[in-house]
Amino acid sequence: MISKRAIETPASPIRRLVPYSDEAEKRGIHVYHLNIGQPDIKTPKIWYEYIEKYKPEVVAYTHSQGLLELREAFADYYAKHNINVNPDEITITNGGSEAIMFALGVVCDPGDEVLTIEPFYANYLGFATYLSVKLVPVTAHPEDGYRLPSMEAFERALTPKTKAILFSNPSNPTGTVYTYEEVKRIIEFAKKHDLVIISDEVYREFTFDGRKHVSAFHFEGIEDRLIIVDSISKRYSACGARIGVLVTKNKEFSKGVLKFAQARLCPAETSQYGAIGLLKLGDEYTNSVRDEYQKRRDATYEAMKKIPGVVVHKPEGAFYLAAKLPVDNAEDFIIWMLKEFNINGKTTMASPLNGFYVTPGAGVSEIRIAYVLESEKLTEAVEILGEGINEYNKSK
Repeated sequence: MISKRAIETPASPIRRLVPYSDEAEKRGIHVYHLNIGQPDIKTPKIWYEYIEKYKPEVVAYTHSQGLLELREAFADYYAKHNINVNPDEITITNGGSEAIMFALGVVCDPGDEVLTIEPFYANYLGFATYLSVKLVPVTAHPEDGYRLPSMEAFERALTPKTKAILFSNPSNPTGTVYTYEEVKRIIEFAKKHDLVIISDEVYREFTFDGRKHVSAFHFEGIEDRLIIVDSISKRYSACGARIGVLVTKNKEFSKGVLKFAQARLCPAETSQYGAIGLLKLGDEYTNSVRDEYQKRRDATYEAMKKIPGVVVHKPEGAFYLAAKLPVDNAEDFIIWMLKEFNINGKTTMASPLNGFYVTPGAGVSEIRIAYVLESEKLTEAVEILGEGINEYNKSK
């Protein structure tokens, strides 16, 4: 009775081990959750102020493309980042997830292929599978800090069915920030092969050590082949608001996306008003949040470096660290940590990185850590992880 689509769509590698952590917590174990990108930074008060300010007597449908006031606010936000778009080129979505689904849906037919740099944001695969689109990987490696693969690797992955390139910058899950030259190589490859570029720029503000984010919109001559997907979730610690953005200057793409948006009616009215408030926050807010994540990055990286046998490079952005562990299977190890191991009633949960790849067998010993806790907690969590690796390998 069940559809092939339902069978083949993968479970989230970020969430599928949650039952093990639930059981650990029922036993009284404190679990450090480094498996999911849920910030602990408080949502800014202006979010609630704007919801109260615009509180309607009836919570109604809005325009399917999103409130004009919110699209205007996003246009102003993007202008500050040297991205010149008008409100008609912006669609408000139910989170960045819907923006990605709309982007893939407006570009691809069932059976088409999209190139992506693996490891990639794991839900890309779920969205692609749901739409009967094939995700084709070009593999980055932990040994070189997950830098952009060679153009020869992209060429080998290309087929007549390839329609687009989908990538995140800064990268979820690796924390790599692609340089101007790296983004330029992606752009030139796409132009050469007449591909659409889907640029996931959710972590735009989170670049460390003085690095600057390079948007695909900073390049000329690609307006008709470019879609940006974005979200307020991480930038403003408002994951549950479910406000995302799709931006494109391609009028045909915009018409198609609007049809999808009409089919699902509209984004949540209340969240849209709150988002208008968040976009009033200036650089002082985003800089302070970035600086806090840089401190957390430093604490996590320094603790990880002390674990013997770990292959790890310092993340350059986002709030994730990907590492190769000296274990035979990272997923088995994480389950073991939740079921069998604790120190003084505490254990650590990370995401196995194999679910962020589509190449069979890739990433089997790798994990993603979301450094979304206070620095002291992150240091303790990673120290527990290190002790766990030692005990796990003794038990094998």
